[in-house]
Amino acid sequence: MKAVHTEQVQAGPYPVTVGFSVWPLKAMQSLDYTFEPDGGIKGKSGTLTVTGPDGSRHEGELARHPRQRDVWGLDVQSLDEPGAWTFRFTIDGPQGPGTGELKLTLLEQPGPPLAISWAISSGPLIGLIALIVVGWRRVSRGKR
Repeated sequence: MKAVHTEQVQAGPYPVTVGFSVWPLKAMQSLDYTFEPDGGIKGKSGTLTVTGPDGSRHEGELARHPRQRDVWGLDVQSLDEPGAWTFRFTIDGPQGPGTGELKLTLLEQPGPPLAISWAISSGPLIGLIALIVVGWRRVSRGKR
């Protein structure tokens, strides 16, 4: 993953570089996130709490990124809704524990609204079902 945008966060004594594979961030857009404390992740552990605009929280251990093993990260994740999101880092390492926050504003999702997308993409399936029903009825009539 190549970070196209980075932000700096101070988590206690640890400066952390947060990288994004897409910028600007949009709701429901899958992307990679990387979290790299100065000096690397060796000898450090941490948690990430993500708080959404509606107040929902998701907390988990910071784990190695699957393709960049020297940093922590999230692989192909999306945030569900536009608005203000907060990433809260708690890092524990040789200099003791530290906490920091990164506040992000997500834009509206790319493309048309989901209802329109589903309606357009369902059209061929509905047409196929109608074709099968018409063909089945014709074959059934022919047998009589």
